[in-house]
Amino acid sequence: MRKEIRIAGLGGQGVVLLGFIIAQAASIYDRKNATLIQDYGPEARGGACRAEVVISEEAVLYPYVVDPSILVLMSQEAYRKYGTKLGPGVKMLIDKDLVPLGAGTDSVYAIPATRFAQELGGTMVANVVMLGFFAATTEVVSVEALKKSLLASVPKGSEDLNIHAFERGYSHGRELLKGHRS
Repeated sequence: MRKEIRIAGLGGQGVVLLGFIIAQAASIYDRKNATLIQDYGPEARGGACRAEVVISEEAVLYPYVVDPSILVLMSQEAYRKYGTKLGPGVKMLIDKDLVPLGAGTDSVYAIPATRFAQELGGTMVANVVMLGFFAATTEVVSVEALKKSLLASVPKGSEDLNIHAFERGYSHGRELLKGHRS
């Protein structure tokens, strides 16, 4: 089992942190093999940003994403760059307010991550809302491992906000899956 995950968006959205939390959860808490590659432009905020995670039961001999099985897209620019030429079976998770595609197929899962984060108190946890959504819709990494990794990675004092953000994304994902199956 090799899962290749590409996460893309804009600098300042927490794309690299999202990738780090997923890779750490897989490797440290779920005891799988995982790699993380990050790439971002020279701009601190607003420029293109990407994190690539490879998770496998076997040793990861090539750490780069070649054929993603999961795309997490948090900006329209990321969609234009990575989401338009997909092979069959690729699951795409989008922030539907920032990537206005409309979820019309079984492989596109949409969540208003930034809006949910604003409702919780600030857009800085939109990546954590997306993390919860990722947990619910992909099941690549266990929910318990993702929560442990999240709590180990966020600043002290922000744990409650981050757990609420995770739970908001997770519950939205579970509800969305009920609709996909009916």
